Amino acid sequence: MLILIAGPYRSGTNDDPILMKQNLANLEAFAVPLFRKGHVPMIGEWVALPLINLAGSTQTGDEIWNEIQYPCAHRLLEKCDAILRIEGLSKGADEDVRIGRERGLKIYFHIDEVPNAEQ
Repeated sequence: MLILIAGPYRSGTNDDPILMKQNLANLEAFAVPLFRKGHVPMIGEWVALPLINLAGSTQTGDEIWNEIQYPCAHRLLEKCDAILRIEGLSKGADEDVRIGRERGLKIYFHIDEVPNAEQ
């Protein structure tokens, strides 16, 4: 499965780049375990952040940032099979789960809930 890892990125950081980097590292901590279960992990920021930079964003939350950040995750959800919603308050991740449910995606709330892929 292609699994979107959803959780806090900007939430609770007051746009502090160090805290946002820590949140991204927290999301990324689930990537290798998902891969080892036989799946392809995806994090919206892996796609959005380079695009935001290339498009000329100058600060978190500016017009370019808003144009790309959340829509990027929503477009990724069109390709994903499931979502792993990790702990932490996040309106963006909650919106990902809402959209995922509408699309009939599997929603997991703990890495142990994700089955191993059939080999």
